[in-house]
Amino acid sequence: GGCFWCVQADFRKAPGVVKVVSGYTGGEGETPTYETYAETGHVEAVQVWYDPARTSYERLLDVFWRHIDPTDPSGQFADRGPHYRSVIFYHDAEQRQAAERSRAALGQSGRFSRPIATEILAFTRFYEAEAYHQDYDRKNPLRYKAYRYGSGRERFLEETWKTDTASETPPETPDARPDEATLRKRLTALQYRVTQEEGAEPAFQNAYWDNKREGIYVDVISGEPLFSSRDKYDSGTGWPSFTRPIAPGRLVEKEDRGAFMRRTEVRSRRADSHLGHVFPDGPKPTGLRYCMNSAALRFIPKEDLDKEGYGDYRKLFEP
Repeated sequence: GGCFWCVQADFRKAPGVVKVVSGYTGGEGETPTYETYAETGHVEAVQVWYDPARTSYERLLDVFWRHIDPTDPSGQFADRGPHYRSVIFYHDAEQRQAAERSRAALGQSGRFSRPIATEILAFTRFYEAEAYHQDYDRKNPLRYKAYRYGSGRERFLEETWKTDTASETPPETPDARPDEATLRKRLTALQYRVTQEEGAEPAFQNAYWDNKREGIYVDVISGEPLFSSRDKYDSGTGWPSFTRPIAPGRLVEKEDRGAFMRRTEVRSRRADSHLGHVFPDGPKPTGLRYCMNSAALRFIPKEDLDKEGYGDYRKLFEP
């Protein structure tokens, strides 16, 4: 993501992150230093350790997107050259798939007019940078602030992410999931079984599988917007299916080995509701099928968006 001083500082602030180290990776040469890493094909990078009980790999991808310019193939802001380009290095196939889905969703979000240029590459080896580069923002706060603002990074991020609240990832909300007694009182038996016990409703016998009205679908518990009718399609499965979420960072994906198969479970971020699963057999442009349970969702027709407090999403249905 460009200069590792900034990337390290940004990731360190993310909830659930345990440790962030600046370094070099992606090149051919061994034991690179600040003076030699660019010559040997490495890029400035950070390695992130996180607590999976508090955050997810998908959430960290969203943090990454929100602190870089993913459309720049030749560097980041004032820092130019291939050693400053943006790259996601994955450790396994699951991370690679999650990164590819996240990049595709960002590209389809309409946030950027240019194509997403961030590469997704296999991790090989990470070389820790010199001690004076670690936590640079804390050791040299004045110099760091002057560099960060002077580079153009802060101005770009403010202009890109603070002008369209409808597409932003909602803030972490610990109270979004009510206590057990409230859930049982508020939800129907089917809604509880689906969202809290990872159940599944019957195909072709649910509220939204053939709903063709325009509007948005929100988490039945938290009200968090999750999907738009503009991304809904008839998958023939009998469940509501979508090609992408309404915005990056709204969903959490987890490996599901139940039902004698390996699948990718989809949960809502704020309420931690089980929603369904995502499969790589959807139509273009994403190639994904988010197969959801109607019982986990509530549909808000476009004509009721203002009344229901979702007026910012009217723009999705404007010509």
